[in-house]
Amino acid sequence: MEHLQRMMKAIEKEKGVRGIREVNKMSVYKFSVVIEKDSAGYYAFCPELQGCYTQGDTYEETLENIKDTIRLHIEDRVESGEEIPQSESVSLTLMEVAV
Repeated sequence: MEHLQRMMKAIEKEKGVRGIREVNKMSVYKFSVVIEKDSAGYYAFCPELQGCYTQGDTYEETLENIKDTIRLHIEDRVESGEEIPQSESVSLTLMEVAV
C-alpha cells in the first residue's frame, strides 16, 4: 500500500491530478493464448497479437511470461494509437492427420 501511495505522489508531481486519474482507468482485455510443451520446455503465443510470443521452463513461468508480453504489447499499441484486436470466439482442437 505504501508503494502505491508513493507511486501516486510521484505521478501527481510529474503529471498532476489528471495523471492519477489515468493510472486508475485501467482497461481489461481478454485474449486467447496457446501454450505448447516440447522437449525444450514451453512455448506460448497469442493468436490475436501478431509477434506476441514467449517461452519458459515451466507451464507457470510461461503463463506469467505471456501475460507480461501481452501487457507490454498492448501498452505499445495504445501509446501508438493502434487498434486492440479482440476475438468474439476461439476454437482450438488437436487434429490427427495421416500422411
